[in-house]
Amino acid sequence: MASPPSVTRLDVALRPGRPPMLLAESHGDPADWAARHREALRAALAAHGAVLVRGLGLRDTAGTTATFKALTTDLMVETESFAPRQRYGAGVYSSSKWPRNQPMCMHHELSYTLEFPGLMLFACLRAPADGGATAVADATAVLDALPRRVVKRFERQGWLLTRTYNEEIGASVAEAFGTDDRETVERYCRANAIDVRWQPDGTLHTRQWRSAVVRHPLSGRRCWFNQIAFLNEWTIAPEIREFLVDTYGVDGLPFNTRYGNGDPIGADVVELLNSVYEHHTAREPWQDGDLLLVDNLRTAHSREPFEGAREVLVAMADPIRLADCSPSIEVTVP
Repeated sequence: MASPPSVTRLDVALRPGRPPMLLAESHGDPADWAARHREALRAALAAHGAVLVRGLGLRDTAGTTATFKALTTDLMVETESFAPRQRYGAGVYSSSKWPRNQPMCMHHELSYTLEFPGLMLFACLRAPADGGATAVADATAVLDALPRRVVKRFERQGWLLTRTYNEEIGASVAEAFGTDDRETVERYCRANAIDVRWQPDGTLHTRQWRSAVVRHPLSGRRCWFNQIAFLNEWTIAPEIREFLVDTYGVDGLPFNTRYGNGDPIGADVVELLNSVYEHHTAREPWQDGDLLLVDNLRTAHSREPFEGAREVLVAMADPIRLADCSPSIEVTVP
């Protein structure tokens, strides 16, 4: 029996407002199909920044894990997560636990770390009744569309992520660092250029300074690469922000972002960032069995509000160091 054609000879459908999509036409083992088409899939990803594979027939955790492993040998263990996940095995997780009626705005996964995934893999085992798309946006197009004055300030100053860990909202210390042992957490933070302060009530407050613009280490493309808008207080629904500020205070929010010099980022700037993202968003409703590959540097992703059950498995792979991406500011590690 002849081997199936490679993905490079299949039509990758390019449709305005939707992610590039190809039909797998797989009637057997999804992992076997993925392994045989791995290099061609990688080529499609390099060409387009994201590829939605439809018809692969992913049905369960075991088959999805095998498919992920067929596409990469470098699955990563998540560290510094901002929201809890369920772990299904080495490097395979549920999507982040986030209120279904609240969007997870455009962002690049773990863009506040010194080593982040170059590849994101998403598998839909059960599509929601309505909404819930994992949308994507081209990071170079977003960068080019932003006003020059905004880009220049972030290039010059970078951005600052502040986090105050608690047991109620977002990931706990143990979920983010894999331990709640103070010495171990402090050692990790020192090695990753994160300022640490233990507050009188025992909660952990951290600050980390990062670049907002980087270059893709393979293509050299300049990318708007950060989570400035997503993790900012002004992206939160007004009633939720009011509750959080009343409960924790402005300086004690579970997470927030600032300019790199510590100045607050205005609501107008956050609104601008999110509107540019929306203008460049490509979305396609999930179908059961879909696989989405995303170049995490070149392409931002989001999760839209949804109704009904939604089961999407996630893997992070192909680690890249910030230092290898020509960051606009230099982050020093002791």
